[in-house]
Amino acid sequence: MDAMNWKQLLSAKRWGYESRHVDDQHDARSEFQRDYDRLIFSSPFRRLQNKTQVFPLPGSVFVHNRLTHSLEVASVGRSLGRIFYNEVRKSSPAVDAEVPYLQEVGNIVSAACLSHDLGNPAFGHSGEAAISSYFTDGDGHVFKDRVSPEEWADLTHFEGNANALRILTHAFAGKDEHGFALTYSTLGAIVKYPCAAIDGHNKLVHHRKKYGFFQSEQPVFEKVAKELGLLAEGGQRPGFKRHPLVYLVEAADDICYNIIDLEDAHRLGILTYEQVEDLLLPICGDHHLKARLATLVDSDSRISLLRAKAINTLIVACARVFLREQEAILCGRFEKSLMDALTTDLVEGMRAIEQVSIERIYNAQSVVQIEVAGFKVMNGLLEEFVPAYLSERRTKYDGKLLALMPKQFHASQETAYAKIRSVLDFVSGMTDLYAVELYRKIKGISFPSLD
Repeated sequence: MDAMNWKQLLSAKRWGYESRHVDDQHDARSEFQRDYDRLIFSSPFRRLQNKTQVFPLPGSVFVHNRLTHSLEVASVGRSLGRIFYNEVRKSSPAVDAEVPYLQEVGNIVSAACLSHDLGNPAFGHSGEAAISSYFTDGDGHVFKDRVSPEEWADLTHFEGNANALRILTHAFAGKDEHGFALTYSTLGAIVKYPCAAIDGHNKLVHHRKKYGFFQSEQPVFEKVAKELGLLAEGGQRPGFKRHPLVYLVEAADDICYNIIDLEDAHRLGILTYEQVEDLLLPICGDHHLKARLATLVDSDSRISLLRAKAINTLIVACARVFLREQEAILCGRFEKSLMDALTTDLVEGMRAIEQVSIERIYNAQSVVQIEVAGFKVMNGLLEEFVPAYLSERRTKYDGKLLALMPKQFHASQETAYAKIRSVLDFVSGMTDLYAVELYRKIKGISFPSLD
């Protein structure tokens, strides 16, 4: 049976600079640490600080935004990668000579984690839904006949995962033609669903629950997949098995949002301390923790301790699953998340958290309000910019409107799909605050300051 191998899966080649010689021997940072640093200092990453995670952006009470969430996921991902490497090295002392980059797995995973939400629009998942609904139920349906069925599947199912790959590799006007020029392994590790939109959304196949690349980036991912030796799947269109490190990125994300959302809910008074303790204590697996918690007077400190213990337990458990299931993962036969393969008690504990999150957190009034408002804002922006950009006989108003789009978002191709994609690049990159401000101004609800 065909199988992927770590030596090929871990590549320091950079997108767009494949012929450049890699020599980490005398550098302070490895190629994969450079990936992490490039992302940290990038504008798309900084903009995540003003993008909603779950709760509305904070006033007097701090809650997580996309940036703080991504940093925490990267921290957990690095730990998962290091545990895996350390365990492999214990059983195979010669592994560093056989697979030199295996010691960099923690850095690769942390860089991929850092960028996993880079393509998410403003207002969380409501922003994704708003973009999609513009084409399915809104004015955007008139453009269906101007694009291919594969392209239409992209537009009617906007996907933050696929948008992240585009942000990292697309040649935006006036920018580096190679995008972020990340390593192939980091790019491979961010694509959770390595197929096109028209082949995704299969709830019965874990790695096709959504999709991982737009039609515009299909050649990009095919090249990445070939370089890394990802297993191809049969069918009329390209589809692949996951890069193994995707499982660690996915686990880091799952661990963080499940646990951290409880912490935020307590800060906002949605859940009591007792409710959070009842949910997290079974995950921690520490029989002495209850007594230690009793020594802490401050409830926030107690929850911080519970959060740390729960995350540590899940990190160790997921790393063990990843190590245990190596053969199935490398052969592309592992069809579930690492979290779903944990011991029964942990799986039941996480399901209890998920149930409470759905009932009490994701349907909290403040969360629903921001989703509804965000839906209206994102849809309203597309109603203005898409027709203006695609118009063959632009009015003066169209011209004024498009002058608000930075040059980097203007399409280099003249196809309808390329133009729509460019508008989506512009709108999906907005922060919550900028999207609301622009919406109010172009709809005449407010006016720019004359100061």
